[in-house]
This record gives sequence, structure tokens and C-alpha cells, in this order.
Amino acid sequence: MRILVYGAGPLGSLFAARLCEAGQDVSLLARGQRLDDLKKYGVVLVDTQTQQETVAHPRIVERLDPKDAYDLVLVIMRKNRALEILSTLANNRHTPNILFLMNNAAGPGELVRALGQERVLMGFPMAAGYRREHVVHYMVGAQPGKRAMIPIGEVDGRITPRLQEVGRVLASMPGFDVDLRTDMDAWLKTHVALLMPSIAPAMRAGGRDNVRMAHTRDAIVLAIRAVQEGFRVLRALGYPIVPESVKIFERLPEPILVWGFRKRLMDPRIRVAMFEHADAAADEIKHLADEFIALKQQTSIPTPSIDHLYLYFDPTMDPMPEGSAWFPLDWRFLWPATGVLTGLIIIFSLILFVLR
Repeated sequence: MRILVYGAGPLGSLFAARLCEAGQDVSLLARGQRLDDLKKYGVVLVDTQTQQETVAHPRIVERLDPKDAYDLVLVIMRKNRALEILSTLANNRHTPNILFLMNNAAGPGELVRALGQERVLMGFPMAAGYRREHVVHYMVGAQPGKRAMIPIGEVDGRITPRLQEVGRVLASMPGFDVDLRTDMDAWLKTHVALLMPSIAPAMRAGGRDNVRMAHTRDAIVLAIRAVQEGFRVLRALGYPIVPESVKIFERLPEPILVWGFRKRLMDPRIRVAMFEHADAAADEIKHLADEFIALKQQTSIPTPSIDHLYLYFDPTMDPMPEGSAWFPLDWRFLWPATGVLTGLIIIFSLILFVLR
């Protein structure tokens, strides 16, 4: 395939470099200072987990002209920025496959209206990163050496030959594999619910620092409750919660979730995966939170925690005091156990009384 990566931000640069390393015919579109840096230095990557630095030299282009012909365009950029280039993509009729690797709560509607369903694919890059000058610092996978599974899917949920072919190309990249999904829209909506109206503003409430947030229980409690509210919104709209692993927010008692969340925040990798990444994409996070609020307004599901956290998108809003722990934890999961224990005590007492 002849591939264009549209967007030379941290993840677009990472994908272009990995495709280049895999021997694919890849071009990377860049503008302004980023264009100059790429021409001078190439794509310079630093793995935040191993500190290994690599340099790749994909072909660098400045624009997508209407007559350019690619087999595949990968749009790897913030959702709000991706909407701005739809007319450019629409004017190019020689590229049959456009894969949007990005967050998306609103669904494929606007993409399909601009480009046609036959050209649109959806997915998520499963990596995080940020750029300092010309160097991209990135993280792929939960642990060094573990391949990240990129979910991709058709708008209509079919597993088509072109989806399989695109999957083979992406799976050729070092450090990545591909998950062909029939529920990509639900996957993306779940991912937004998990982060954008919930954990992301809670990070702001916690002082935009992972250690400080770990010591601010109220920010963690609100984040967990907002995730649960978001999942209830999606269920009310008929969307499944996927993947299965995220249902832990619905299945575990709140005190255990708070303990686990706090422990996870102390992992230094979280700073790259969430806090540095969020700071670099603050405008997109607000855009996605608003997309989810629009979904929420189609239901009657109460969302007090989401509403509370939304206030922290205001840049003038002060964070919670470090150590804030005013919200009482939900211990209702103990009530059934307490009832059973009480019943056993009563039965045991009656038995002792009869045997006396």
C-alpha cells in the first residue's frame, strides 16, 4: 500500500516511523515548524519506558492535493482538528480508504457525510505521547516489549477484505498488533466516557499531577462515579460497554476502586500515558467532553459527578485542596454481607439456646 499519515503530531509521527521501519511506502504530512524539524532531524522518538532513542526518515510532504493517489490515509490527530480537514480529504477522490485513528464520541456521521461510508474506517491508536521541541516521547503498551492492540472497524460493523488488508499493514509495525472489531463506534464511545467527561477533568481537579491526585481522594471518587454515570448513559442509548475489561468500574465496590485507582496513579508511566498526553491535547478533551454531554442530553440519566467535574474545564477554576476527602465512600456493598452475618449470628444464638 501507498500510505499517507495525515498529521505529524506525537502519534502521527510515531505511526509514520513504525510503518517506515516495517518497510511500508509511507509519507508524513507536516506543516510549519514541524515540517522544518522533520526535514532537518527526521522523526526522532524516545520510548519513555526504555529511554531508547530511534530516528526514522519517512517521506515528508506538505499537502494532500486533489490529484494525489494513496491507497490509505491514516488520520491521526485530535478530533477537533480532524473535522477541519474533511473538505481537503473530500476533494481528493483518488484515495479509497481513510482510517481515522482518534477519539470520537459523536460517531461516524460527520465523517460519512463528508467522505462517503465506502471510504471511512474508524479506529484508535493505542499509544500516548507528547513532543518536546523536535523529539517525540511516547509510550506503547502497558509494559516494555508488550504489543499494543490497535482496534479498527468498518462503520457498519462488517469484517471486510479491505479491513483485513489495512489490519495486516498496521500489524506489520514493530510493537503493534490489530484487533478487527464489529463494534468500533461503541468502543470509541466507551473510551470517551471512560476519560473525557470523567477522569480527564478529575485530573484537573487533582492539580494536574498524578502524585497530587493520588493524595486527593475526592478527585478520585468523582472520577469513578463519573465513569459509572457515563456508562449508564451509553447503556440507556443502547450501546454496549466494550471492551469487557472496563466493566471493572461497574463490578468492584467503590472503596476497592479508589484504592486501586490511587495505586495506579503512583505509577510513573501514568504521567506520560495520561497527564502529559492530556496537557498536550486540552482542546480536544474539552471538545470530546462536549460531544459526550450531547449524548447525555438525549437521556434522562442523572450525572451529578460529570456535571461537577465539568466545572474544572474552566481554566480559572482552582484545583481541589490536596488531601481533600469530603465525599463519603459508598460502603453499600457491605450491607448484604452484614445482613448475612447478622442472620448467622441469630441462628447460631438460637441453636445454642435450644441446646442449653
